[in-house]
Amino acid sequence: MHLKFKTLFGREIYMKRIALIRRQPQIFLLALTLLSFTFNAFSVVHAESKPNVIVIYADDLGYGDLACFGHPTIKTPHLDQMAQEGMKFTQFYSAAPVCTPSRAALMTGRYPIRSGMCSDKRRVLFPNSGGGIPASEVTLAEAMKSAGYKTGCIGKWHLGHLPQFLPTSNGFDSYFGIPYSNDMDRVADRSMGRKIFLDPKVKYWNVPLMRDKEIVEQPADQTTITKRYTEEAVKFIKQNQKQPFFLYLAHNMPHVPLFRSKNFADQSLRGLFGDVIEEIDWSVGQVLQTLREQGLDQNTIVWFSSDNGPWLIFDQQGGSAGLLRDGKGSTWEGGMREPTLAWWPGHIPAGTVSQEQGSTMDIYTTSIKLAGGKVPADRVVDGLDLTPVLLQSGSGPREEMVYYRGTKLMAIRKGPWKAHFITKPAYGREPFKEHDPPVLYQLEHDPSEKYDVAKDHPEVIKELKAAAEKHRKTVKPVPSQLEIPLTQK
Repeated sequence: MHLKFKTLFGREIYMKRIALIRRQPQIFLLALTLLSFTFNAFSVVHAESKPNVIVIYADDLGYGDLACFGHPTIKTPHLDQMAQEGMKFTQFYSAAPVCTPSRAALMTGRYPIRSGMCSDKRRVLFPNSGGGIPASEVTLAEAMKSAGYKTGCIGKWHLGHLPQFLPTSNGFDSYFGIPYSNDMDRVADRSMGRKIFLDPKVKYWNVPLMRDKEIVEQPADQTTITKRYTEEAVKFIKQNQKQPFFLYLAHNMPHVPLFRSKNFADQSLRGLFGDVIEEIDWSVGQVLQTLREQGLDQNTIVWFSSDNGPWLIFDQQGGSAGLLRDGKGSTWEGGMREPTLAWWPGHIPAGTVSQEQGSTMDIYTTSIKLAGGKVPADRVVDGLDLTPVLLQSGSGPREEMVYYRGTKLMAIRKGPWKAHFITKPAYGREPFKEHDPPVLYQLEHDPSEKYDVAKDHPEVIKELKAAAEKHRKTVKPVPSQLEIPLTQK
């Protein structure tokens, strides 16, 4: 029976019984018993209505790398269908332009500067890092587990590889994946330079594949990694279909080195990079098809996004930010605005394109709210509840987005306006450049950030400076986890 029908039917019974009590007081005790049964039924219905949550996260995927976001030669039929059946966000942001801090923000709903998961010295965690996500943080997995969910993590973690930092120590019941970026643990001769990326081979890296806290394969066979992640995701869904679950499926691709399985080799007009994206698209299709086959599609919300923009310095091995400026590593739009989709048949109106601002931090708060869980109230949580946007029942709550590079507040967006206080290319030795007055762009008119309009809008500059200062006052300094060496006890 459809949930909405059951709920309405239950309310009708409830109202009839109230009327009966008023007419015939002598059956009051019997009515109380019946009402108790009704309330218990309501509780069962509510428990059944808790949506499963799946977050599918790509690595270094650009704003322009999917067909539904404008790529002319990469085929993404399953993601296109996901957009047609759900919601496409055109102004959705990661909280950082590189891996570790962006993933920390997704898992905590907080800017990484609040958790110490960022640094001006080391942009991400490495195999020789001794730090990781602090135990004091309440991860999305921990919050969902507290709400009665089964939790699973598959894929790239990159929030610490020591036992206390792994997924199973931070709210996940199970983990299968590579604990950091797939280009780490390089063993190829340094004299080969970037040649190892032009013709990548598994033997050039020694990254571990883990199940829970044990290494089960090293080096991980990355030619089959997307396929195996997908198989694990399908298995997790089938095994946990009778209870609410939260699945975090974080692909290592299309972060270089690029690998794909045999079925996708030389299939895309875009070459190796396109093959990789098309296999990720297949993976999404497998997840959605499994939900349909198990009858879980209308009770599961699926998010698809990326940790940051494309790694442009790898040329054709990197992706495209489309019309956006720059890419991974930068606080220009191409570094942090992500191709994002949300799918929840029967709830999210099909074919919706949302121009509301959103952030991966909002996935945290929205998921916990939908699960009936508790968003931590003892700390600043930057994630907002996007449920009104998803259900088209109200306007979006996000008006501001702060752009950090390490611990530096580089820019801020409020409404359509974005002010850059500091700029720097994504990579290279060019120094930070401070701007006073800030460089100003009207992003709804100029998403490519080509035309500085600061001189025409001094009142906007004043407002954005005030907003940045207000944000700074909420930030309390904490030690950087990324700067802790592996040898430190």
